[in-house]
Amino acid sequence: MEMIEHAIRENSLVGAFAFVGLIMWISVHLSRKLTFGRVHGSAIAIVIGLALAYWGGIQTGGSKGLADLKLFAGIGLMGGAMMRDFAIVATAFEVQVDEAKKAGLVGVMALLLGTIIPFIVGASVAWSMGYTDAVAMTTIGAGAVTYIVGPVTGAAIGASSDLMALAIATGLIKAIMVMVFTPVAARFMGLDNPRSAMVFGGLAGTVSGVSAGLAATDRRLVPYGALVATFHTGLGCLMGPSVLFLATKAIVG
Repeated sequence: MEMIEHAIRENSLVGAFAFVGLIMWISVHLSRKLTFGRVHGSAIAIVIGLALAYWGGIQTGGSKGLADLKLFAGIGLMGGAMMRDFAIVATAFEVQVDEAKKAGLVGVMALLLGTIIPFIVGASVAWSMGYTDAVAMTTIGAGAVTYIVGPVTGAAIGASSDLMALAIATGLIKAIMVMVFTPVAARFMGLDNPRSAMVFGGLAGTVSGVSAGLAATDRRLVPYGALVATFHTGLGCLMGPSVLFLATKAIVG
């Protein structure tokens, strides 16, 4: 055990990847066995991650969660801005523009509405809960777009770690709701063809939620819904710290 601990401390980033891989393996297993795939493994992994971060903060009294423990110091680098931005760019490279064009103007409108409407809802809920300043409302509202857009926006406009944690939690709740309710409402929404799946992906926004929800509805629709939903991360990260923040600031001061 001492040799393993020493190896992890000397190769902290590699240890962080191995630890996150273990968490993902456990999460996917729990997703299959407990929810029969209806709740995506990534959502369960986020819940486990938030719980571990909370436990790490209690144990160390620090501000970086589990990364304050020397054994898990590499998680601080892995979860930092550099790796986060790399993941966003890598996701964007997977998008096939020619395929996305098939969604047409309806897909573009779905993307815009799927970004703006959740933001308004999230910011409004934040305001009703007492978070009345522009930074807090924007960060939590961006979290309602996706759980990636929330912390990215928060970091850009100077939000505290508490606000970014709330943004992640908001996006996680949204992802789980999309996962669970997509199969239930699929017939009502007409989710039976690639075009409707792409429009749905634009409106819902969360890639994990859309992928899991469509997988439970019709696996053939997953690539189409996920294709458009992938644009949500980039669009939200672009609009969150700029247009949406300035608009919120103009309204609340």
